[in-house]
Amino acid sequence: MNVSALARELLTAYSNCETILVPPSSREAGFDLAAAYSVQAELTRLRRASGWTTVGRKVGYANRALWRTFKLDTLVWAPMYDRTVQYAAGSRASLSLAGMCSPKIEPEIVVKLNKPVTSSEADSVLAAIEWLAIGFEIIDCVFADWKFQPADFTAAFGLHAALVVGETQPVRPEMIPSLVERLSQFKVRLLKDGRLIDEGSGRNALRSPVLCAAELAAATARQPGAEPLTAGELISTGTLTPSQPLSSGELWRVEVDGLDVPALTLQA
Repeated sequence: MNVSALARELLTAYSNCETILVPPSSREAGFDLAAAYSVQAELTRLRRASGWTTVGRKVGYANRALWRTFKLDTLVWAPMYDRTVQYAAGSRASLSLAGMCSPKIEPEIVVKLNKPVTSSEADSVLAAIEWLAIGFEIIDCVFADWKFQPADFTAAFGLHAALVVGETQPVRPEMIPSLVERLSQFKVRLLKDGRLIDEGSGRNALRSPVLCAAELAAATARQPGAEPLTAGELISTGTLTPSQPLSSGELWRVEVDGLDVPALTLQA
């Protein structure tokens, strides 16, 4: 397997919206997650060399039912960049889909770390979080018919195209006991052009977005060569509903019940 060649194939496919008919897992012997992270690291190196700055991680497969299906023992992740993350003006944002190939939208809880995560206990993880917000991650796929394996997903930027972060809410020490419970119980409604599309819950992200952040910290620590999570990083903690196709001209909104996080509206 030629890591550099695979990285450039993926970069070219995304740059030109070219479909990859056969993903690496179906044509490269031994293309597993370790190989995928090697390709991901090369893509990160190329982007950094071009002036991009990593600002955090997005996670994928944050659902233990998927672990059983795909024989995973943890979630997967990929970097997010200064050029792919934007902050809403209050509760509204707009995002151009220019250059995206086949985008989909996912509502997620986004957190910012104020120190490294060193525990799997929800209260300790929350003590390492500066703020949280609802956000929209936009994912994009160059694999034909959106068919791929976790290793393909991981190598291909984690399908990360953009992250729109809503109004941030600080996490103060006195809030932590309540947040531990509320983050596992809150509900979201996803609407397109005023019509309800789907509903979800904090439990859909490894039973709680904060536990998802803990799992990410543990997984990066176990992965050889992975950069550890550090203070200042953003984490997009996994989708709260199934992803939905996204087209220009649509108005999307995510409403949150049971968590003091304002709704977020996105004009595509």
